[in-house]
Amino acid sequence: MQNHIKFIFLSHIIFISIGFAKAHCYNNGNFTANSTYANNRYQILSSLAPNVSANTGFFSTSIGQEPNEVYAHGLCRGDATAESCFNCINSTSQQLMAECPNQKEATLWGGEGPCLVRYSNRSIYGTLVLDPQEAGYNTGDIFSNMTEFGEVWEALVKRVIVRASSGSSRMKFATEEVVVAAFPDIYAMAFCTPDLSQSDCSVCLKQNAGAYEMCCNGKQGGYVQRPSCYLRWDLYPFYNASASPPAPPPPSQSPPPSPSSNSPPGTTNTTNANDDDDGGIEPGTIAAIVVPTVTFIAFLALTCIFLIQRRRKRYQDVESKSKNCFCASKKNYADEVESVKSLQFDLATIRNATINFSDANKLGQGGFGAVYKGTLPDGQYVAVKRLSRHSSQGEIEFKNEVLLMTKLQHRNLVRLLGFCLAGSERLLIYEFVPNSSLDHFIFDSTKRVLLNWQNRYRIIGGIARGLLYLHEDSRLRIIHRDLKAGNIMLNDEMSPKISDFGMAKLLEVDQTQDDTSRIVGTYGYMAPEYAMHGHFSVKSDVYSFGVLVLEIISGQKINRFRYGEEAEDLLTFAWKNWNGGTVSNLIDPTLRVGSRSEMVRCIHIGLLCVQENVASRPTMASVVLMLSSSSLSLSAPLRPAFFGGTSVDSEASASTTTADQSKSKSVKFTTNEASITDLVPR
Repeated sequence: MQNHIKFIFLSHIIFISIGFAKAHCYNNGNFTANSTYANNRYQILSSLAPNVSANTGFFSTSIGQEPNEVYAHGLCRGDATAESCFNCINSTSQQLMAECPNQKEATLWGGEGPCLVRYSNRSIYGTLVLDPQEAGYNTGDIFSNMTEFGEVWEALVKRVIVRASSGSSRMKFATEEVVVAAFPDIYAMAFCTPDLSQSDCSVCLKQNAGAYEMCCNGKQGGYVQRPSCYLRWDLYPFYNASASPPAPPPPSQSPPPSPSSNSPPGTTNTTNANDDDDGGIEPGTIAAIVVPTVTFIAFLALTCIFLIQRRRKRYQDVESKSKNCFCASKKNYADEVESVKSLQFDLATIRNATINFSDANKLGQGGFGAVYKGTLPDGQYVAVKRLSRHSSQGEIEFKNEVLLMTKLQHRNLVRLLGFCLAGSERLLIYEFVPNSSLDHFIFDSTKRVLLNWQNRYRIIGGIARGLLYLHEDSRLRIIHRDLKAGNIMLNDEMSPKISDFGMAKLLEVDQTQDDTSRIVGTYGYMAPEYAMHGHFSVKSDVYSFGVLVLEIISGQKINRFRYGEEAEDLLTFAWKNWNGGTVSNLIDPTLRVGSRSEMVRCIHIGLLCVQENVASRPTMASVVLMLSSSSLSLSAPLRPAFFGGTSVDSEASASTTTADQSKSKSVKFTTNEASITDLVPR
């Protein structure tokens, strides 16, 4: 017993690293700061944390177009909680960008997980990568009987490798322990990126096992990691066994085999205890076999029935919601489909309108794909959004936007004229808005001067009225979920029109909030209860509106605010100056003409909208009233969410006010085009 305790104590001694426990920056090409590739890398790495944590610990994606396309994926241990996974991926992504400032490909096992973050300028999905290799071991004493221990260790590692590599495309992870009388308990863990095939995962983990035996044989615990897999063992339970896939029963602690036995230590002795009998099986033995078997079969049957019923109920719920969403005006579903089909354009018409999607007609590029200017045969100008064939997220965005936008008509919403489905082409045809999006003006040092206070005040009011229509005045209650400067279009009179409803959600008429396991949107604009826990409501959009108001007044981005030589996040700066009585510091210096009282009132409204407490934020109906009535008194704002960051990418610590009272740690504000997978709005 004393030896056992000693072994466990020694296994907690610090790891000695054999490789380089830092980012590996490959030498296959560099990029320059502020380039398209740099921006794409920033966006894709910043989006990994919420997507990995929401997708059982693995997420792979890409962004951009050649030659600036960036591929990336993140991986957490299979026993990691969503919160620990989020924090590990987030910190590792930040470290990777800091340590590889201009390399086009890099990888890092980081955090306390550890977790893996990789990015490249070429596709990495499903590709086995064995270099670089990193290893580490405990500094404990070497076992005296290494031959016997080595046999037990080798058998355990083989089993855990087989189980991990046999995992699914969502998770290739396994843990196992072995109990042997002659040694302390041995624990092992193995996992691969689940995009690998079974054979590639097995090859990678076997390479790790071989590498450990070469470098660290005899040490009491250690690990070997590669860009595609991870293997670790130790003398204490370093993983969460309850969160791991079920392991087969551990080897029995049978008496030591006879000298003539060839069974390795730690395995079950298969000698029949009744060899001296006449070959019959006693009734007690039969009962011991039959009763557990029957019980297991009954349990399995009940579980299957429960799962089938739950799946049937979920399908019925989705079907019911679909009918509520698409039949809001008491039409049947078939009529709704026909009304949508009536807006379908012929592909040849759109090709002619855009001169076959020529670069000369290209207006811009987004996460969905490119946008082109077109001229219809009747001379009408249109904007054609073309789903990128390389996009893994646009198909559902496309369906969502078509079904929503056909039902919405408001002067502060971009109007959908129609769509086109032909082969692999997915096209959305919108009214042409000549002045592009708000971010092209408000964040440009030259164009910003074109937005005087009168224009900015009109833009703020128009956005507010558009959101009020979505939340309360349309026949559907809609949460936009991605309100930001890039999704506010400006017409020839500089009036705003809200666009991009691919990520929007529908609520029932009497429903105020909902939850989702997939976080989509743009960090910095996302309310904390949504970014951290997936809770969204009309107040989530109110928060985004508040951020947008502060950006419009200051002329600077939420996560790129700069005042003089100091750089910090916009909410921190606004809150400090509000409390310090120097709120004029927040106003764009180019706004030399205009009502200062209106500017300060808008800052006040913006701070009310970004309050940490969801219930304290006003509704859009209240916001519209505040903007239209200068005599209406406003309450004092409370501390904004994510307050406290001091860096350019501000750190934020937020807590939710919902019943679960779950806590979250810091998150970096980033600009991220996250993916969407929800097919049926709900």
